[in-house]
Amino acid sequence: MSADVAVVGFAQSPVRVRDDATTSGVEMLVPIFAEVFRATGLNRRDIGFWCSGSSDYLAGRAFSFVSAVDAIGAVPPAMESHVEMDAAWALYEAWAKVLTGEAEIALAYGFGKSSGAELRRVLALQLDPYLVAPLWPDSVSVAALQARLGLEAGRWTEKDMAEVAARSRAAARSNPDAQVSGPVSGPVTAAELLARPYVAEPLRAHDCAPVGDGAAVVIIASAARARELCERPAWISGFAHQVDSGSLGARDLLAVPSAAGAAAASGGSGVRVDVAPIDVAELHAPFSHQELLLREALGLGEGVAVNPSGGALCGNPMFAAGLARIGLAARAVMSGRVSRALGHATSGPALQQNLVCVLSGEAS
Repeated sequence: MSADVAVVGFAQSPVRVRDDATTSGVEMLVPIFAEVFRATGLNRRDIGFWCSGSSDYLAGRAFSFVSAVDAIGAVPPAMESHVEMDAAWALYEAWAKVLTGEAEIALAYGFGKSSGAELRRVLALQLDPYLVAPLWPDSVSVAALQARLGLEAGRWTEKDMAEVAARSRAAARSNPDAQVSGPVSGPVTAAELLARPYVAEPLRAHDCAPVGDGAAVVIIASAARARELCERPAWISGFAHQVDSGSLGARDLLAVPSAAGAAAASGGSGVRVDVAPIDVAELHAPFSHQELLLREALGLGEGVAVNPSGGALCGNPMFAAGLARIGLAARAVMSGRVSRALGHATSGPALQQNLVCVLSGEAS
């Protein structure tokens, strides 16, 4: 068993509505596979394990992920797996494969063409199939209920939410892969955003992640290979995920115990004093108020740079956005800009399931 595993490569496609991409994702995957292979000096035959994240519901057909294997190449045969959720969980499976010695190098990838369907309606299918899904409460409306609860409880204000969106858009101006960013003329202000109409009260358009298409890929390697593939690997010092009840009425929507639990299990909780502080956190928060919830659940203080990429509010390709958060956190470590970073992914309604990956510049 290998004790140390590191991220050695990351690439993502620009997030946008793409007319040239099918729901198989091949058109989005081929260029970023080539990009990450150029950066690491690897080729497809060097990959000991592949794992993808996508959704048949989003694609609209069964076993849709099989079509994506065209981007890998079906010959010679590869050891491959799939998760029906964000590819951050595919990376977790790949990490387990490397830890147990079944592969020295593994690649996780995710893709989603959200614009090919009515995303808000598709995501209603993840709700309780007996009592809730038949009512078709869309994902934005469910998030609006959560935001309203927080407002009524005094946990945040609409201005607080707008400030999250304004800061995210300003940060995204330096991210060429972002779908939405602030204007070139200068940063948008919270006051300007608050003057805009609601889409599902109390959420305005800037409070909600845009619908866009995209893909991401992360390569990890064992300690024996990582240093030869990357000058400064991003070592995975902690990796955990937990899940809360799928019933909206069975949990407190203003608490995120699965996020707090995953952070504690991975060593990523900002309230712990026995580990080095987190410098950067890439949080998968598809709604502005969810960043506020996650900051509190993870114990992230004011000194932590949150979503310097702009976050999911500026580009949220389904089934790739969570993996991209980990990849971007790893890139910050690999570049030498920070010593310790946190990547977060969420799945399910109202932050139901959460994953935390902590990355460091030094091996354990």
